[in-house]
Amino acid sequence: MTAGLMVSARIETWPISGSFTIARGAKTEAVIVVAEVTDGQITGRGECVPYARYSETPEAVLAQIRGAAATDRQALLGALPPGAARNALDCALWDFEAKSSDTSVATLADVPPLEPVLTAYTLSLGAPEAMAQKAASVPAYPLLKLKLGAEGDAERLMAIREARPDARLIVDVNEGWRADTVEEGLAMCAAAGVEVVEQPLPAGEDAVLATIHRPVAVCADESAHVRASIPAIAGLYDAVNIKLDKAGGLTEALAMADAARQAGLKIMVGCMVSTSLAMAPAMILAQRADWVDLDGPLLLARDRTPSLSYAGAFIRPPSPALWG
Repeated sequence: MTAGLMVSARIETWPISGSFTIARGAKTEAVIVVAEVTDGQITGRGECVPYARYSETPEAVLAQIRGAAATDRQALLGALPPGAARNALDCALWDFEAKSSDTSVATLADVPPLEPVLTAYTLSLGAPEAMAQKAASVPAYPLLKLKLGAEGDAERLMAIREARPDARLIVDVNEGWRADTVEEGLAMCAAAGVEVVEQPLPAGEDAVLATIHRPVAVCADESAHVRASIPAIAGLYDAVNIKLDKAGGLTEALAMADAARQAGLKIMVGCMVSTSLAMAPAMILAQRADWVDLDGPLLLARDRTPSLSYAGAFIRPPSPALWG
């Protein structure tokens, strides 16, 4: 941050449309933290989602942001650990830099002008009939992400495939399978034409992936947070899900993407359930991703204004009024 730059942060709650369920549980609202940096004239914003899976709470993240003493994005990498707090502050700094220099984050990041990208649409974990009905109700989304990882996964997958024979499928297990079920699960997914399976095993228990037949691509999520994670997963996984909340911001996420490509891994860009302000920075990464999963705002009862523009399954680049 430049001298005299002020930092503020606040907790916001956004209702989810219905509920959102994964293998670890369900929620009906997204609790987020927004960070702002300002020189009194120009303000940069960033948004994060504190995640209990990583021992984060909104209150602790709020305190981290307010107590940060880093002077710029590179200093921030050493001042705060990877995670939600650093993400919100890092993205706020990117936004501030772009607005201060009257340019775009894409230009600052040395990437071409942003283009619309196709996002997956996520189906919350539920009964096979309910998931199939939801799949059939969103024909405009050609790429569906299925939350699995509980008893009855085979029935869920069969029902969804029958309801949407045209759809490309991603499966996200959220660490819900075990060493004695993972090979059967991957075979089931391959038979259904699934393109990639995310985090089938608990982080730290994934060494078995090196010893079994993998008929479908397997993507690390909870097992890989930052660029330093890449060497350990390169022999176990075929792809990595890069999330700004895990990496601790766009700065580290860009470096993580470079490391993943060098290691021969494919890239998914993912998100938490949150507003368009959290999705906008990820659009920088999405330009070169193999799969994009930035549907967080579509799962909310309402989004912030201004917001990203979703044209069917395509996300248009953010306006400077939103971010970047």
